Amino acid sequence: MIDTAVEQPLPLAVLARKVPNRDGKRGVNVSTMWRWIQRGIHGVRLESLLIGGIRMSTEQALARFFERTTAAASGEVPPAQTSKQRERAINKAEADLAEMGM
Repeated sequence: MIDTAVEQPLPLAVLARKVPNRDGKRGVNVSTMWRWIQRGIHGVRLESLLIGGIRMSTEQALARFFERTTAAASGEVPPAQTSKQRERAINKAEADLAEMGM
């Protein structure tokens, strides 16, 4: 699930340009992003949200999508992370950064 307090939502057109395509160049078609949101790949769908009538997602959601689709294609079952586990991981990372002075 996308946490807008931590993740920066971006329009799909912007995110689509950040995904490498088969030619090794940057960018996939925006319709590909829509297909990942609506139908998904191997039962995994790209997380998105609607802000002001514009469909958006985040770079972190895209990374999670790629990890999960890769695992599903390999026959692995990715471990489910509860929202409490995710919150604990975020708090730990923030504490580590604060400890490092960042």
